[in-house]
Amino acid sequence: MPPLSAQPLSPLDGRYRALTEPLAEHLSEAGLNRARLKVEVEWLIALTNAGVAGTAPLADTDQADLRALVSSFGDAEVAELARIEGRTRHDVKAVEYLLRDRLDRLGLGRLAELTHFAFTSEDVNNLAVALTVQEALLTVWLPAFDAVLDRLVEKAHAWAAVPMLARTHGQPATPTTMGKELAVFAHRLQRLRRGVLAVEILGKSNGASGDYAAHVVAAPEVDWEDLSQRFVTGLGLTWNPLTTQIESHDWQVELYGRLTHVNGVLHNLCTDVWLYIADGALRQLPVEGATGSSTMPHKVNPIRFENAEANLELSTGILGTLERTLVTSRLQRDLTDSSTQRNIGTGLGHALVALANLARGLDEVDVDVAGLAADLEANQEVIGEAIQTVVRAEIAAGRSGLSNPYELVKELTRGRRVSAADLAAFVRGLDLEPAVRDRLAALTPATYTGLAERLVDHLGD
Repeated sequence: MPPLSAQPLSPLDGRYRALTEPLAEHLSEAGLNRARLKVEVEWLIALTNAGVAGTAPLADTDQADLRALVSSFGDAEVAELARIEGRTRHDVKAVEYLLRDRLDRLGLGRLAELTHFAFTSEDVNNLAVALTVQEALLTVWLPAFDAVLDRLVEKAHAWAAVPMLARTHGQPATPTTMGKELAVFAHRLQRLRRGVLAVEILGKSNGASGDYAAHVVAAPEVDWEDLSQRFVTGLGLTWNPLTTQIESHDWQVELYGRLTHVNGVLHNLCTDVWLYIADGALRQLPVEGATGSSTMPHKVNPIRFENAEANLELSTGILGTLERTLVTSRLQRDLTDSSTQRNIGTGLGHALVALANLARGLDEVDVDVAGLAADLEANQEVIGEAIQTVVRAEIAAGRSGLSNPYELVKELTRGRRVSAADLAAFVRGLDLEPAVRDRLAALTPATYTGLAERLVDHLGD
């Protein structure tokens, strides 16, 4: 039997590879090394622009050649870094040595000792991780999230006026509309989206203990805080002026906390849609050629929502671990964050699989208007709330001699199936003005939805 050791261990790199491949561009080891190289190149350019160690700003062509090392980074560089790391046993040092070699090839060998100048590995890593997470969030996760949100908003508007029986505690309750219930999820997610994008992504470049100690001794004439701030913000990040050896990772803690919150709401959406399908409120559209069950030919299983549910739980587990772990570092540095951060891509990868399945699942469901109407018709007793509330208003206004309307309606409806004829007869016997009785008599479960349809218009507020 041939060995299977070369096969992917994780489904993210196997079964789900087509869905997660865009993340590998940023959050793989290769993506991290490309970002490290970018940080090293930009730091070298920043140092020469500042005249550190008697240097002069590089010519535009030299700067372009250096930046081309990053834009052309590919399989050859990945393989070369692996060979160098095999010797150095240090991943960041391998990137430094790669850049030193390229400086020689570009005729810039005189700058070799400014490579990684006054840097600690964490100066490189915190910026590289920040850049890769920022890129992955905005270019991969966000479009996938928006695809789900767009479908929710579309269906909320399309089904805004479709009445359905609500269920609180699993029991028949005051009717609503399918569109309004989906709008609740969309509104929650719109708000959370703003929170995710509001997280400031921080970076630092201040040396081994965060004090610019080596910087100041080597080049006391340089305003290192100013240079550091311009360098970090020039990368598109927010400068953190006060750290230990590590950037404190609080922005990551905030981000992963907000992403797990998003996952939780999406998980709630999955379970609710699953229940709507089980109850017949939503129906699945069969996919040509698909098999729902290996033994029961009739089945169309809600697998998209079940798959999303499972992957959201995995994503939340990993991102939640990151959130809890990254908030702490012993004294000025320990390496727990290094190993932990290697799993950022795994956490976002499971979220990406979930989002893809949710988007596809929402495309493959439709509302069962007839089924919802039958459910409403079979639960006339939910109008009892309307009756007792109207009677309360009439008593308060001095237009009715009734008392304790809640108990009256409770006696009629609690724990019982009540027909439309039963309710009509009950209403006709109430001490109410004719116009009020007529209004109640005309009410049906399908029309007892209040402002549900109009509330959908709050989406986007």
